[in-house]
Amino acid sequence: MRLGTGVGWRPEIADVVEALPGIDWVETVAENICAGHLPDSLLRLRERGVTVVPHGVSLGLGGAERPDPGRLADLAARAELLAAPLVTEHIAFVRAGGPRTASPTLEAGHLLPVPRTWDALDVLCENVRIAQDSLPVPLALENIAALLSWPDEELTEGQFLAELVERTGVRLLIDVANLHTNHVNRGEDPAAALDELPVEAIAYVHVAGGVEKDGVWHDTHAHPVTRPVLDVLAELRSRVDPPGVLLERDDDFPPAEELAGELAAIRATLDRAAVRGAGAPAYAGDLAARPVAGPGAHAGKGTSPTSADPSAPTDARPSAPASPSAPASPSAPASPSAPAGSSAPARPSAPAPPDSVRDRVAAAQTALLRTLVAGAPAPPGFDERRLGVQSRALASKRAGVVAKVAPELPEILGSGYREAFLAYAGRRPMSGGYRRDALDFAEELLSTGRPADRAARRRLTRWWKDRAGGRPPGRTTLLLRAARAALVGG
Repeated sequence: MRLGTGVGWRPEIADVVEALPGIDWVETVAENICAGHLPDSLLRLRERGVTVVPHGVSLGLGGAERPDPGRLADLAARAELLAAPLVTEHIAFVRAGGPRTASPTLEAGHLLPVPRTWDALDVLCENVRIAQDSLPVPLALENIAALLSWPDEELTEGQFLAELVERTGVRLLIDVANLHTNHVNRGEDPAAALDELPVEAIAYVHVAGGVEKDGVWHDTHAHPVTRPVLDVLAELRSRVDPPGVLLERDDDFPPAEELAGELAAIRATLDRAAVRGAGAPAYAGDLAARPVAGPGAHAGKGTSPTSADPSAPTDARPSAPASPSAPASPSAPASPSAPAGSSAPARPSAPAPPDSVRDRVAAAQTALLRTLVAGAPAPPGFDERRLGVQSRALASKRAGVVAKVAPELPEILGSGYREAFLAYAGRRPMSGGYRRDALDFAEELLSTGRPADRAARRRLTRWWKDRAGGRPPGRTTLLLRAARAALVGG
């Protein structure tokens, strides 16, 4: 079905979204919708015939474990509540650890990239099939932005997505801002990714803003859409007419006229690209100055608007890029001398047993997440500077989200909130949701006699008791928790 032009619905801009002209559909974060109850604004939009699509952020389909049945049931319920034509999620992992690694479960509080390896692909595909069987409507998955790269990857992003679609039939949600992010942060060519992925599988497209800081692009969804992101959108439109395009904004919401202006720029970009047609390069994101993905990066689906049959079978897997710093994977040997577009030999038909594959993925993801949130040593092959950037970004996001779900905390603590929370986050990995995190933070402050101001401490005590009951734990309990956190990071 065609969706048209849409915007991300958020409670903070609900009235603005309702008043924006030319909005055909909206997308809402699935986890922010209460079961059995829709916000009045979404009800009014639906009564006007505006389609509402739930966008999940917590399944972690790229994680080593099979998707949680409760989370799948919640997403299915939101789809039915909204009468949505599809639901969307991400190609990412959001938690790691647990029984498979004999370690505590850690939550990232963020979407982290999966390694583009055959093992990770095997796990992802099985998880996607489980999700598809549990959902009442089709599923589409989004490519994510990344601050870091996994070492020894065996596939480019386009190849990884093409293989995922071929194996599962899942639709794609292509975020052009994330393609630009990965160009800046990982040296990947957005045009090459678009050449390789099956554009006929695109369900819709995301467009969002970000900001570059010290050579790293941060996909903030809190800044205006930039020209390079619109250029990637034009590049995509020169290949296919996407069923829908949506503007995302999650924070620092601008005035209504600014949002309307960004939507107008998106429509104008699509119109110009449609007129220009295929064959004219659109992306001007300094491609020549940065390395691109490995051999065969432009191979695959071609650059003309597609009418390919998505059900056409292929037996050979895409060729994997050679790594200059590591030997080629034995399961997908690279061929540096092969012409662009050639395929690697088919992978052996007898894959490793699913549990052993999941165990390998679990070990790798847990080691990375322990570094990012618990101060463990960096796994071999990672850029330690980028790991530091990602770790600080996770802690900063954690502080920001806790301030939103528990706005009383920054009110009570004043200007000292952020410093106190970041110090707490450095000692205490997140093991539950953000609301639990807010309670744990307050609990630690109170148990150590903080804040120093008595009136503020009384207010914080009342806030904590109203939500948790009982009394904050004593020093012995805190010491035991600190020892546990040290084991996680050790």
